[in-house]
Amino acid sequence: MDIDSTAVVFIEFQNDFTSEGGVLHDAVKDSMSANGTLDNAEKVLAAARQAGATVIHSPISFAPGYNEISKHPYGILKGVVDATAFVKGAWGAEIMDRFAPAESDIIIEGKRGLDAFGSTNLDFILRSKGIKTVALAGFLTNCCVESTMRTAYERGYNVVTLTDAVAATSVEEGESAVKFDYPMFSTPTTSAEFIAALASSADVDDSSRGYEGVS
Repeated sequence: MDIDSTAVVFIEFQNDFTSEGGVLHDAVKDSMSANGTLDNAEKVLAAARQAGATVIHSPISFAPGYNEISKHPYGILKGVVDATAFVKGAWGAEIMDRFAPAESDIIIEGKRGLDAFGSTNLDFILRSKGIKTVALAGFLTNCCVESTMRTAYERGYNVVTLTDAVAATSVEEGESAVKFDYPMFSTPTTSAEFIAALASSADVDDSSRGYEGVS
């Protein structure tokens, strides 16, 4: 892993999912608990910042009334509308305090659907920064994370999915996606494995700089 060409994308770590009182929290809390999603993702966030990898946050939000999408949404977006989730400016749409963006982080704006690439400039930012490896964490395991994974794979990125830093609306749905879908379009990796790879790459990078300085 090359730190300079690695980005970690945190998808929808927002209060409506992550926090007690969030309108979709009850739907994902069992999966979050089973995976240790928040603790693992927080460790990855700290390790990525320390190593110097690019950290990207990809929240979703809608103006009150949801006029950005169809008047008759169906599927997962109908669930968002019916729950009045992720309303721009509301507490539920805010990124959870534990994952509050640092000054060096990047916040992707304009996500209105499942795929983090679909209605945003994520691809432009990744290519502008020379990113080749994209690691994904967040919500939902088999929805936004998987949709983003598939697009990143088709666009030629080396995709890593952080299998214990994601969550779904049920433990079974999450486990099924990780077992059957993730290996087709990514390298499924635990947070501990990814953090170890970050640390190892950072150490190698520091050693190389030190050698060049001596020579």
